Parts: sequence; C-alpha cells; structure tokens
Amino acid sequence: MSTMRRATHSGTWYSSSGKTLSGELEGWLSNAERSGSPARAIIAPHAGYSYCGACGAHAYKQVNPANIEHVFILGPSHHAYLPGCALTTCTKYQTPLYDLDVDQKVNQDLMSSKMFETMSVQVDEDEHSIEMHLPYIAKVMESKRGKFTIVPVLVGALDINKEQNFGRLFSTYLADPRNLFVVSSDFCHWGKRFRFTYYDKKYPKIYQSIEAVDRMGMDLIEQLDPQGFAAYLKKYSNTICGRHPIAVLLNAITIAISERQNGSGLHYEMKFLQYAQSNQCKLQSDSSVSYAAAALTMS
Repeated sequence: MSTMRRATHSGTWYSSSGKTLSGELEGWLSNAERSGSPARAIIAPHAGYSYCGACGAHAYKQVNPANIEHVFILGPSHHAYLPGCALTTCTKYQTPLYDLDVDQKVNQDLMSSKMFETMSVQVDEDEHSIEMHLPYIAKVMESKRGKFTIVPVLVGALDINKEQNFGRLFSTYLADPRNLFVVSSDFCHWGKRFRFTYYDKKYPKIYQSIEAVDRMGMDLIEQLDPQGFAAYLKKYSNTICGRHPIAVLLNAITIAISERQNGSGLHYEMKFLQYAQSNQCKLQSDSSVSYAAAALTMS
C-alpha cells in the first residue's frame, strides 16, 4: 500500500507553487559554480529558503544526476527524542515539483541490520530537516525523474560509538558511485533564545566570532577528522544541529578509506563552497543561524 508523506512545510518554509519554486531553485543554482568532480556527498542547510536557499545551491550545483540511482538523506531529529536512527514508513514523499519514491529494498536491507527504528508518519511530517532538501533533490535530479529513489534517514542524538557504527554501515553505500549522500545541517545557532552566546572578544563584532567558531568546525570537516570534530564540539558546544549526521558521514568516509579503499588510489576531498548567516549579530540581544554548503568528491 502506498503511503504519502505530505509536504507539510510547503507554503511556509518554501513556495507551494511548483512553477514558482522551480524558478527560485533555477535562479539560485545559476548563481552557483561547479567546483570540480561531481559530488558523492553534500552538506547543505535546512532553514526556510528565504534564508538559506541561495547557500544550499552551492552544494547542489555539484550534483551530476547521470549515474545516481539512490539519494540518501541524513537529517537531524529536532522534535522527537531518538537515541539511534529511524527510517520512514512512507513509500512516497511529496514535493511541489513531483513526488519522490522511497527505496523499499534499501530500507528493508537497512532494517535487517537491526540498527534502525521506524518513525511514525506524524514524526516524519513534523520534521523539516529532511523535507527542506526534497525540492532541491527533485530539481537537480529532474532528468532522472522516475529513475531514482530516496532513502530518508532521521538521525538522533548518537553517542560517538553509534556515530562510528552507523558510519561503518553507510560506508559500503558511500563507496558505490550510484549513491549520493545529502547531509542536512545548519551551523551555529547564536543568541539567548538558542542558549548559546559564545563570543571571542578578539573579534570586533559578534558575527565575526560566530564565523570563526563555525570555520573551526568546517576546517575539521574538510580534514575528514571525526575525532577532531567530536573534540571541537565538546570544547566549544557549537550549536550545529546536524552534528550527528555530519559525524556519521565523516566516520563513513574514514572507514571507507581505511578498510575498503587502501591501494585503490581514490582521493577523497571535502570542500566548503559557501557560508552565510541569517543576520549579522552585533548586540547580545541579537540572534542568528549560520548556513554552510560543502561537497565531497572522490577522484
């Protein structure tokens, strides 16, 4: 039986008109540049498109749909407590452009690992971290419409061991060029309402300090260093909401390199392509959310 996950954030976080939305996505993508080899994984934000649509385009510009058959979407859980990872029970995900098919076989294979829970349709539809990527995926994969599937994965509050275990599981899929990984994350949530007001006063402005602490984390991600990233989060407590999906990806990469790719000559490179903030904080009463776009290539 087919079960549709509705586009519950359309009309508020992004346009519910397919024509309008398609035009906006095309505009943002046209202003981004391709930086090299096609991406095998990307990191992109999940806020309302008026805030982060332009930033996310820099990651999605690196996607070449030609060989992609499955798109894994790893999004953090904002509302439901989840100690592990969960898979959808829906068979289709709705977007204003066209509906996306969930890969039932991959879901069954993942469930057989006994590592996953399932999320209710209510939890699925309440969560925006996966949904905000669906229109972009539909847009960049337009030429393969009906010929690719998605694998949405809700990532909970994982400890370091679980980040490694899920990374090990996904490393096999990451090594397959038919798979694209989309990791959903905003970066620093700064302000009293986020209970994070770290400010290094060697910077004249608060927003400069915010960027500096974000870039420390971004540098470690580019270095493909899951242990360093974990130590950084412990030291600074930066409010990167997709820290667990990012850590799963970093572990998947390092495991793929160490266990499967020795002697293959494959070179993995993560590169951040764009950084933005919703607002430039200058006062302690201000607040902002940071956005960043990155792409992982293998050559």
